[in-house]
Amino acid sequence: MENYYKLLGVKPGAGAVEIKKAFREKAKKYHPDLTGTADAEAMRRLIAAYEALCDIERRFEHDRFYSAYAKKPGFEYRTWLNEQTDPASKAKLVFYELLRLNEDRAIEVWRENGGINFQMEKHLPRGDWMDLCYLLAEELDKRGFCFEAFKLLAVILAEETRRPYFNLFTPEIKHYVLAVVKKRLKEQVDNETWIDCIQSLIGMGFTEAEENYFKESISTALKEIRAGV
Repeated sequence: MENYYKLLGVKPGAGAVEIKKAFREKAKKYHPDLTGTADAEAMRRLIAAYEALCDIERRFEHDRFYSAYAKKPGFEYRTWLNEQTDPASKAKLVFYELLRLNEDRAIEVWRENGGINFQMEKHLPRGDWMDLCYLLAEELDKRGFCFEAFKLLAVILAEETRRPYFNLFTPEIKHYVLAVVKKRLKEQVDNETWIDCIQSLIGMGFTEAEENYFKESISTALKEIRAGV
């Protein structure tokens, strides 16, 4: 379990000003304007820690669970989550396993709880949910499950369009979505599903050329449906 105080380099009793200052100092290490490259995973972890410690309820939950995790003899957070039956605990378990590089187990739990129909956004803080979706999409795509990966990416892109979270990394996400669409997705879905997928990307801030590609793809799929292909 991540110790958010240690990650930001502040004491447990740190106030909002101190936390914000620590976050800014840490974030500089991963800013591409200063380093030349962007460490997306490290930055997402910093953002998650910052947002959690700046929210009273999330900070309380972090302190409560981390204290039990760190101090209680025999306590094992993974075991505790596995023993719970509520959807919130299952969503946290998926995230926990992903962060511990137990990707296959994370996917297994996710699918056991509905897969793409598992509404994890109802059970996790917004930042954690969006991070989880992106990480899970990457792992699903690596294993050849492009449709499920696409659905998760489309959801966080829609949320990103509504209210930005990833900011600096949004172009990276869009590039990833395009790679899935152009190289892998078509082989796994029928024309009707393909049209639904492509339509969900229109209006998401892609370039004019990319929007034209979407429209042409939809037109081609419609022609194939009418021709009975």
